[in-house]
Amino acid sequence: MAKQSAGLLMYRTRDCVEVFLVHPGGPFWARKDQGAWSIPKGEVTTEEDPLAASRREFQEETGQDVAGTFTPLEPIRQAGGKIVHAWAVAGDCDPAAIQSNTFTMEWPPRSGRQQNFPEVDRAGWFTLEQAREKILKSQCPLLDQLEQQFDAGELNPGGAA
Repeated sequence: MAKQSAGLLMYRTRDCVEVFLVHPGGPFWARKDQGAWSIPKGEVTTEEDPLAASRREFQEETGQDVAGTFTPLEPIRQAGGKIVHAWAVAGDCDPAAIQSNTFTMEWPPRSGRQQNFPEVDRAGWFTLEQAREKILKSQCPLLDQLEQQFDAGELNPGGAA
């Protein structure tokens, strides 16, 4: 069975729809930008509700809680085979105020030294056009679904669904 992940696609409307994305921390991602960002998400345990997991992951990766109406999106399969369950939710948070949990890894490789890195090193608000350039290509269908829901009037441009 493919690994399961769950996350939130937070959106807000200003002059246009903007989405909140996070950039992965750690040395592998440090110099990568285009095609490296993601929705805040993480692994779902077998006994965990995917929506609860997505809310937990958002809090762990940003330090902020999310409340509101969670609109389910169709699951996607990432390039590595992982299935991502996601929900759109209207909200707002300050990217400069994120506080991510950390992970430990040997760095530099084969050095024997363990270092801590933030799971997320930065976050930002992006228009859908900008987000399509920033986000992992396999997550672009989530942006498409959000845009389709706005176009169909299923999401309120004022913020609430």
